[in-house]
Amino acid sequence: MLATFVAGFSLGLSLILAIGSQNAFVLKQGIKRQHVLAVCTVCAISDALLIALGVAGFGAVVTQFPSIEQLARYGGAAFLLIYGALSFKSAFTQQHALEAAENVNASLGKAVLMCLAFTWLNPHVYLDTVILLGSISTQYHPNQLLFALGAMSASLVFFYSLGFGSRFLAPLFSQPRAWRILEFVVGIIMVSIATSLLF
Repeated sequence: MLATFVAGFSLGLSLILAIGSQNAFVLKQGIKRQHVLAVCTVCAISDALLIALGVAGFGAVVTQFPSIEQLARYGGAAFLLIYGALSFKSAFTQQHALEAAENVNASLGKAVLMCLAFTWLNPHVYLDTVILLGSISTQYHPNQLLFALGAMSASLVFFYSLGFGSRFLAPLFSQPRAWRILEFVVGIIMVSIATSLLF
């Protein structure tokens, strides 16, 4: 059962670690020390809702159509392998660097709305969080809840660590090498999970 929780945590963390507008926004808010608690909370709750929708929805679908489980297994593994390959490619070919935006003091309401937009208007969040996590959770029947809790815990740990730790991370991630290392680690985790699904 602990392995199921760890699998959910690892996959959830891997998906969140990818460079994107939401993470950049959280990081910048943390660097500027503006509404960090609210922004991190909105991100964590949004992710928890999306994970719950994915896990609950796919559980119901698989009960009605058992053959979907095999499709989900191989489809999820293929997606993870592609995602991992892209992470490796990014690690060796891209020159990422993330800098804080200009220091503009936005209101709490505006910060929350921006955070909601970065989260819910991003099409990748539905592919990664709802479809991918939801489909892979079916491999851990009857412990999908533990898998979901692992993924939710990863979101909670990541967003609060990023938001409140960003003042220390800012100098590190202004260097392209740090992002390359991060992308490489994400690639390893993705390929490892894909392999576990296939074998």
